[in-house]
This record gives sequence, structure tokens and C-alpha cells, in this order.
Amino acid sequence: MQTSLVLVSKEGVLKLLGPRDVFLRQVREAFDVKVVARGQEVHLDGRDEEVAACRRVLQEMQQRVDRDERLTPGVVADIIETFRTWQGPEANGAAALQAFDGGRVPRPKTPGQMRYVESILGHEIVFCIGPAGTGKTYLAVAVALDYLKRGELKRIVLCRPAVEAGEHLGFLPGDLRSKVNPYLRPLYDALHDLMPPSTVKKYVDNDLIEILPLAFVRGRTLDNCFIILDEAQNCTVEQMKTFLTRLGTCAKLVVTGDITQVDLPHDKQSGLVDVQNRLSGIKGIGFTRLGVQDIVRHRLVRAIVTAYQKEVVPEADAAQGPPEGKDHA
Repeated sequence: MQTSLVLVSKEGVLKLLGPRDVFLRQVREAFDVKVVARGQEVHLDGRDEEVAACRRVLQEMQQRVDRDERLTPGVVADIIETFRTWQGPEANGAAALQAFDGGRVPRPKTPGQMRYVESILGHEIVFCIGPAGTGKTYLAVAVALDYLKRGELKRIVLCRPAVEAGEHLGFLPGDLRSKVNPYLRPLYDALHDLMPPSTVKKYVDNDLIEILPLAFVRGRTLDNCFIILDEAQNCTVEQMKTFLTRLGTCAKLVVTGDITQVDLPHDKQSGLVDVQNRLSGIKGIGFTRLGVQDIVRHRLVRAIVTAYQKEVVPEADAAQGPPEGKDHA
């Protein structure tokens, strides 16, 4: 898609682009779009959704300049974050999630994230595989809270394997609860972003939200709840089987992970790698793949992930599951 934005005056162009084009560079780095400023026009070229979002950012910047508001790198960064949210034709449809008072309004920011949310809504079990920063955990927690708020399920169970990445639980101070809390911290972070801290505490204390290590799931039946298994690439094949068979008759399960960051011993196969071919094609199970284009953290995270993807990762090479974005109904 190619489009142009016509600016009113040369003075407006200078204010919009910033001193030494600093604001223009911010916009270029934020979107996968070729942005070229010529005279009083800014030309955009790239994928449709990226160009549309980039154009909205520039239009908002132009409107602020027209109102004699001063642009700064911080202001431009806020505008980019606001309008970077993907607003395709389905963005306000089935994935319109309810927010808690005092919490952030969760919305998919890319077409891939939209497919992920829709897959969760349409399947009993969903596997989401993708690199860091693509919102795998965050969106799963957001949908789980939406189900809880609507009263469609009574509880949320958040689970993670306590696998060390070069460190050992025994070196951490405190009792078992204190030792496993660092592994569960990302789940708490997502909750605190989507709910006020007082609400999180109340829900955890009342067992409406349960956060536990994978080892504590054995022998239980998880019914009438929304279950999330995070960092599932660090489950063995046996652990994955044990976890999946905990599913009760009225429950929903989301499994997330990054198969390029497996911390298991080399002689252990990742259960997340194994499950792609083993469960592919079963009705009610969906697979969603997120990629570099779905990374919504700092702009440099996308560049970092891309740089590391140039290396051959054995676990990733072994995983030839369903194509990206393809769900099995």
C-alpha cells in the first residue's frame, strides 16, 4: 500500500519532523513502513495495516502542530503507542474484552494477536507459539479475566513450570512459596496491569485466581475454570500430557511458549514441540503462531529477536507444526 500525507506549510513540516528529523526517525523505527519526506509531503509505503497505523500517527502529530502544541520525543512515543493498536475491520468485534475498573483496556494490537484472541474464544484448548514480546501471556490473561468478569467461568488457574535457566531454586531464600514466586512473577505482572492491585489481592486471597507451579497440578481436575500454562516450552512430553489431562468438563485451556527458548536438559524433548504434531487436527484444539511482526514491546525487541532468529535453533527446526495463524476447528 502506498499513500501520501500533504502538509500545510514548511514551518509545519519542520515541527512535524522534529529537529534533525528526530520525530521522523521515531515513526520509521516504530512501523514496518518506508517513510520518505519530500517538500511538504510524506510518502508511506508498506503493508496495509502498518501504513494505516503510521498514517494515523502522522495525522495526530499534524493536528497537534496545527493546535500549536509542542511535540517532544515523549509525546511522539505516546502517540505511536496509542495509534499502533491494530484497528482492522474485526478489531471491534468478538475480541472486545471487558476491562476492570482501574485496569488497562486490553486490545489486540496486530492481526496476529487478533487471530490469537479469536482462537481462544472459539476453541476449548489453544496453543500459542511465538517469540518474546508478542503478548502470548498478556492476552491469555486478559481473555481469562474477561470470562471471569462475565461470569462464564468461576476461576482462573495460572501455571508455569519452575525450570531454572542457569540458576537453582535451592539458592533462593525462604520457604517453597518464596522460592517459586520469582517464576510466577510474569503472571502477577500481567494481572497488575489489567486489574488494580487491591482487586488482584482480593481475587487471589479468595481463590478466584490461583497461581501455582506446574508440579502442583498433578492429581487435580480443573473444572469450571480458565487455565493458562505459560512458558510451556519448558515442559517435558510427560509433563505436558499430565497437564493437558487435568482439563475438566467445563473449562478452557491456553498453552503459551517460545520454542526458541527451551531451558530443559538437552536429553529432554520439549512437550510444546512434541504436541504440535501429536494434537494437530483434533477438533476443538487451535494452534496460533505469532511472529516478529506481532512484537509489541520496545521497538528494539523486534530487532533483537530478528537478529537471534538468524541462528539455527535445533528445537525450532524440529517443530513443524500447523502454519502460522491456522486454527483447527
